[in-house]
Amino acid sequence: MTNLVTEQASIPLIALTAAVGAVVLLFILLCNVLRRDKKDANTSDSKTDDHETQSHDKVSTKKGKPAPVKTAKKPAFVPFSHLWLSCTLKGHSSRIVSIDFSPNGKYMLSASEDRALMLWSVKEFQQKDHKYIRGNVDLDSATHIAFSPDSRAFVASLANENALRIFRLVKKEDGSHNVSITGAITFPKKHKTDIIGVGIASSGKFIMTCSGDTTIIIWDLKGEVLATIDTHQMSNSCGKVSPCGRFVASSGFTPDVKVWEVHFDKTGTFKEVKRAFELKGHKAGVYHFSFNMDARRMASVSKDGTWKFWDTDVRYDMGQDAKLLFTGNVSFQGPSLIALSPDGHTVAVGGATSIAFWDADAGKEHEVMHDVHAEPMTGLSFDISGRYLVSSGGKHVQVLHNVTGYKANISDLEEKYKSASGPGMKERIKSQLSQTRESLESILSGSNGHTESK
Repeated sequence: MTNLVTEQASIPLIALTAAVGAVVLLFILLCNVLRRDKKDANTSDSKTDDHETQSHDKVSTKKGKPAPVKTAKKPAFVPFSHLWLSCTLKGHSSRIVSIDFSPNGKYMLSASEDRALMLWSVKEFQQKDHKYIRGNVDLDSATHIAFSPDSRAFVASLANENALRIFRLVKKEDGSHNVSITGAITFPKKHKTDIIGVGIASSGKFIMTCSGDTTIIIWDLKGEVLATIDTHQMSNSCGKVSPCGRFVASSGFTPDVKVWEVHFDKTGTFKEVKRAFELKGHKAGVYHFSFNMDARRMASVSKDGTWKFWDTDVRYDMGQDAKLLFTGNVSFQGPSLIALSPDGHTVAVGGATSIAFWDADAGKEHEVMHDVHAEPMTGLSFDISGRYLVSSGGKHVQVLHNVTGYKANISDLEEKYKSASGPGMKERIKSQLSQTRESLESILSGSNGHTESK
């Protein structure tokens, strides 16, 4: 009876133990399930967060400040290519400030802030290699240069001393026909402000210096002052000696160009500087001006956005002023330079890094070139023959064929051929026409990706 009771009592205990075990097992299973769900949820949330973070980064890149991008260093020289380009002269290590051609047509001289003076051969302009003879300005640097009439010397204004120094081209004694550049004489300092222009008369009788105030000084070749001119232009922007050697001229803040004649007597003794004529017609200050070879034509460019072409073959001794032939618009902003070809047929206007070629006879813009230099232009000049236009800017000189001049000469020769009277004259003009056409065809037959002019 007792055993039966004991057995009956143990049955509920076993059942209870089994039930508790089942509950514990169920609890463990539930914990495992919950733990796995949480892990999956965390994994999903992590992926979502990563996705959202990536999306946010993309939006930030688009809408916010862009991430810094490494850029290549800007080159010091931007290559210029054009059908009219004859060559690029390289050698200076700093900005070129002045250029000039020798009267004998053989040399071009360049001066730079690196204190160097470089003499180039004009006959090498169409060759692949360009050699130069280098000279240095001791303890200073040149700002403006001008050749002497015999092409054996030149004058240079000095940046620090603000005076004038004469340099000589001396042939070396080694039989190489090379020359050296040596400083000879330094004139006494007379200008109170920076010299902005220098020139030597083709007669060899005087030297001119022009400063940025209103002063022009006429010197003899030994450094003695012959005359001082007050231009009354508030400030000077340009001062030059005419290629014929008779005139000096200046432009500045006022809207005109003033021209004086330097007089000498029959014995070559200096007499006086006398007003000759003026270029009147601009509406603002004149940046720059240029003479042709015989000073019968001039060109000027102004702050008013125009350039003007003038007939200066007038009776100025009778009070006549120059006659305006044509007014053209300048197609670029800021200070400008202007160059008139020796024959007076071509005008080049330069501003910043652009150059415009004009047919002066027809009053037509023939070609505009952009990005000729990597830096603003400092010089613009035709060579003595008129075949080349040379511009300086930055460390380089660009030598351009005067295609506009070639075409103008062809038109001029064709008219002369029609009116020529004798067979000998016709034959000479015909030969000149043939040579000029061949030269032009040779230039334009080149291929550098540029289409021919307008």
